[in-house]
Amino acid sequence: MNQRVLAMFAWLLLLTGRATAAEFPAVDKLPATADLPDPLVMLDGSKVTTKDDWVNKRRPELLKLFQHYMYGQLPASVPVSGKVRFEDAKFLDGKATLRDIALTIGKSTVDLLLIVPNECKGPAPVFVGINFAGNQATVSDPRVAITKSWVPARLKGTKDGKATEENRGSEVEKWNVDLAVERGYAVALFYNGDLDPDNPAEVGPFRPGFKSGDADDDTATIMTWAWGFHRVIDYLTTLKEIDPKRIIAVGHSRLGKTALVAAAFDERIAIAMPHQAGCGGTAPSRGKVGESVKQINERFPHWFCGNFKKFNDDTSRLPFDQNCLVALCAPRPVLFSNAKEDQWANPDGQFEVLKAAEPVYKLLGAGGLEAKSRPEPGQLSTGTLGYFYRDGKHLMTRDDWKAFLDYADKQLGKP
Repeated sequence: MNQRVLAMFAWLLLLTGRATAAEFPAVDKLPATADLPDPLVMLDGSKVTTKDDWVNKRRPELLKLFQHYMYGQLPASVPVSGKVRFEDAKFLDGKATLRDIALTIGKSTVDLLLIVPNECKGPAPVFVGINFAGNQATVSDPRVAITKSWVPARLKGTKDGKATEENRGSEVEKWNVDLAVERGYAVALFYNGDLDPDNPAEVGPFRPGFKSGDADDDTATIMTWAWGFHRVIDYLTTLKEIDPKRIIAVGHSRLGKTALVAAAFDERIAIAMPHQAGCGGTAPSRGKVGESVKQINERFPHWFCGNFKKFNDDTSRLPFDQNCLVALCAPRPVLFSNAKEDQWANPDGQFEVLKAAEPVYKLLGAGGLEAKSRPEPGQLSTGTLGYFYRDGKHLMTRDDWKAFLDYADKQLGKP
């Protein structure tokens, strides 16, 4: 495709809220780029040199490109309201107040668990986390509602696709809400399966309505989960005890991918913390280590839109890479965290992704990486683009949470 046609296409993107499929180049017409693309170069090849051009031209273009070629369309917001099922002001030996909330999003309901430290002198910063098993797994309290949504068979206490009492408290050590409370942070948790089951054979209450008119860029599951982050934030920002300027999105693995997408598309999120998010999230699609685009699309076809499958055999034609997704978060902080025994997630490649996002942060005067190379295990690099690396495997651990909290303290100030 020649430069004149690309320039015309880029202009069309800026004039329209959502470009139709006909306005995007076919995959085989996209130019091939072996290296991570420069986030400051427009699709037509023109260079972005000012903050205004980034905000008004390149950032909107990238948002549209990621929706069309990878995650599917971000749906519009819908009305949100919450009804407290029960409240316990003496949770964690009186250190916190726990609320189990039925969150009505449009015409459907998502379970929301909110834990707020009692000794905060003002509105609390909040970690918004998306979990794998249902809120009943994240704490041991027997009053927390067990999700009624489909849950994977691999999880403890699952019977016929449903969670049972045996599942209660099974992921306490992954979420470590006591640590967050001790440091003055609130925690808000919701289950991905309430929005869309992590199963291509199951469809939740929301995604069937998210049709763009083009099956190849219809909303896929990760974007549906990210949209759920946004609706949870809609509710949290109505609460006087939550600081709307200190919202942190966190998730592990596929839900780490989700946390980063949610932050890229919602500037209310002050920090993105995608943990061990790997291919399709924090690792380069062009990477040669760990999971490939083809492997992830074949194993999890529901995560990404149909257009992303067209890059299975040639990722060089992607008009972006994950450094551009990080750049969409600028100037807000982003922390990547990984483990030595989790090479499937390509920890070194993830560090290169941060380096390749840094030009946008510098253009905006937001700093960037403090580390020159990937930190050694146990070291937290606390730049605006942060990185944490530890010994161990593909898990979310107490040591990870200590790093999350230290990073949040550095970037947002201690509560």
